[in-house]
Amino acid sequence: MKLNTPFTLVALVAASASCSAFVMPSSFGVRTTTLQMAVELIAEPAGGEEVTAFDTMPATRVKDMGPVLGETSYGEPVHEFWLSSEADGTYIKEIRTQVSKDAAKKANFPGFRKGQIPPYAQPRMTMFAVQEAIVKTCEGAVSAYGLKSKGQVEVKEDVKEIADGYKMGDSVEFTAVFQAAYDPKKKKVANAPSTTTSEDEPVTPAE
Repeated sequence: MKLNTPFTLVALVAASASCSAFVMPSSFGVRTTTLQMAVELIAEPAGGEEVTAFDTMPATRVKDMGPVLGETSYGEPVHEFWLSSEADGTYIKEIRTQVSKDAAKKANFPGFRKGQIPPYAQPRMTMFAVQEAIVKTCEGAVSAYGLKSKGQVEVKEDVKEIADGYKMGDSVEFTAVFQAAYDPKKKKVANAPSTTTSEDEPVTPAE
């Protein structure tokens, strides 16, 4: 699953040997929100049907907003889904630490000694960590709710603004929309008739 943005996440680490590796990506093309202590979440869309999770995923909701006409995937009709979730702050910090280590191994910026990452590049790495954590959270939600994603997710909040005001260790709330099909295997499990044994049946008291 990828964020709907031209910015390639792995490029930050893979190409960190030059300044161009830290070029600020353009906006996601979604509405800009006001940044105070946190970015204000885009309002939940009206309608849709709440989807029940197969696996527990804290602070997460998914709504089925309806089928996408003419689209199929894995032999199943494609639907548009709305997601509300939270990228874990501890995970964001882990990614940020790893990115710093990987980038330092290749960094060679003019005016700085080899392996030193200049201050102006630090916010780019924070943005990378936030983006990556959001992607992984979306992937987890897709699996937890028994879906098969078509590969892209559109985050409704401005991730650049989130990263600009981000405090390391904090979790990040976000909303997103994506297209996916219901996983046929999990769908069969959900629709399978429940089986009960004699031990499960209520005991009728003898008269």
